[in-house]
Amino acid sequence: MANCDQGYLCDICGEEVESIGFSDLYLRFVTGLVSHQDLLSSPERHIQCNPITAQFIVDDDFPSVTVGGVFAKANLDPQYVAEQERLMTRGWQRLQELAAVSEPLPLAEYPLEEFR
Repeated sequence: MANCDQGYLCDICGEEVESIGFSDLYLRFVTGLVSHQDLLSSPERHIQCNPITAQFIVDDDFPSVTVGGVFAKANLDPQYVAEQERLMTRGWQRLQELAAVSEPLPLAEYPLEEFR
């Protein structure tokens, strides 16, 4: 496959981020952490390749991620952890919805409602 036929490559593992459902960049976009202007200039990676963020996704369909050290959610403020779990889980679920749509949506409709 020619490079122009590939999707975005993960800046951590170097493999292709195959769909929006695996995209850390779009997870950050739908949760309001990245603006639409920054989508083309921000690095892409798999959600799993960003364990600090991935640890906050709590869904039976997402493999649990455990982080050690100072950024482990076990070492963070419980209220902050609860907020991040709600936000990142909702963001990941939104990505799964977007990955499943048959007709493309306008980019402005990708984010969670409170970030549109």
